[in-house]
Amino acid sequence: MSAITAPTIDCDRLHPLLVVSDIPAAVDFYANKLGFSHGFTWGEPPEMAGMNIGDVSIHLYKGEPHSNSVYFVVGDADELYEFQRSNGVEVVHTPADREYELRDYAVKDPWGNTLAFGHYIQHMGPPIKIERVAVPVRLEKRLAALLKDLAEHKGMSIDSCLEETLLHTFEVVGKNVGVASPHTKKTHEFIQELKQKHGIDYDTHASYRFVE
Repeated sequence: MSAITAPTIDCDRLHPLLVVSDIPAAVDFYANKLGFSHGFTWGEPPEMAGMNIGDVSIHLYKGEPHSNSVYFVVGDADELYEFQRSNGVEVVHTPADREYELRDYAVKDPWGNTLAFGHYIQHMGPPIKIERVAVPVRLEKRLAALLKDLAEHKGMSIDSCLEETLLHTFEVVGKNVGVASPHTKKTHEFIQELKQKHGIDYDTHASYRFVE
């Protein structure tokens, strides 16, 4: 018998399924204790519900609970942990830096499901010996002010912030030939606030039209 060649599979969504005994109670717990948003409830009486966190959705299914686990990569695990802990959620293990380059923690819902949340640790790995050189740089005044505030917000020097930005823009990702961003969604929201603060009203390609 000849081997069957696997088809090309396009898949851009994954919906983890967690079993709970009470859909309304689970929706309330996931929304008010864990910080998810409610997507939908299906059935009368309810048999399934969709809950969202960021761009990720999970489905809660009514049945006999058994121990399931799901892992979420988020922007700031420590911030989410404090929110969930303050709501009395059962903690399986507290936030810590792991050798697999994620800082994470885990909690358990009332039906025995374990949910882990983590964010990437960018500074892990062996030190890279470098030599820095002075480069004469002149920036648009408002953009320079934003860069200074952004570096301070991220706890970085302006030099390091520029290095991080350059390295990310050199990295091509995705089918549409996009580039990697050094910023989380939360940082991008902060950048929009800085753009308003400093009156930056030009778009991404405006530098081609800068004149002095």
